[in-house]
Amino acid sequence: MLEIRELSAEIEGVQVLRRASLSLEEGATVALIGRNGAGKTSLLRAIMGFMTVTGGAISFDGKPLDTVKAHERPRLGIGYAPEDRRLFSTFTIEENIRLPAEVMKLGEAEIERRLERIYAVLPELADLRQRPAAGLSGGQGKMAALARALMIGSRVILLDEPFQGLAPVLANRYAAALRALRDSHPDIALLITESNPSLLRNFAAKAYAIERGEVSETQLAESSLAAAGLH
Repeated sequence: MLEIRELSAEIEGVQVLRRASLSLEEGATVALIGRNGAGKTSLLRAIMGFMTVTGGAISFDGKPLDTVKAHERPRLGIGYAPEDRRLFSTFTIEENIRLPAEVMKLGEAEIERRLERIYAVLPELADLRQRPAAGLSGGQGKMAALARALMIGSRVILLDEPFQGLAPVLANRYAAALRALRDSHPDIALLITESNPSLLRNFAAKAYAIERGEVSETQLAESSLAAAGLH
């Protein structure tokens, strides 16, 4: 479904991706593992059209993605939850979640249908929907960012270091939300970046490592996959 082939990209003349290749099939959960600064965020931003691509190609459903402008890519069903969440602090949680759908000019009935789906996966947010985003804890903010990505991510969701900075209790709650998402939406593909591979052993059936912008296939412990039910 999503294919990245020999992709190179740069930031202000500095190369951050070097002939990177990666594939994401429908319904798959794939991990991208690398230390801070290895190029994980750059690869996700390249998928979303926020990077200067200097070589290679990205395709979605067999069609070139580089011909699709960045602001049009969410319409393909690609949701993105950046590491820093980027919530509007003066908006309520629900206003933040609704925003991308409103920008896409989805009808109110469709927005409500998607909200119902999101709150079924993330019931904690349903209880907090009228709270200003400024009052969220770190874990709640991560879940709100996931919900916003799910609002438009009907095919693919890109999660950039979702567990970073979370205490163990909050990390477990976020993991439970991902399991609920996988159980209720088995056709949605997830690409999750992380610097600590042990955090994704319960989620990803396939993994890539990235170092200095170069991507290679790697392995995560298979023994945890069946128990997690996310493969």
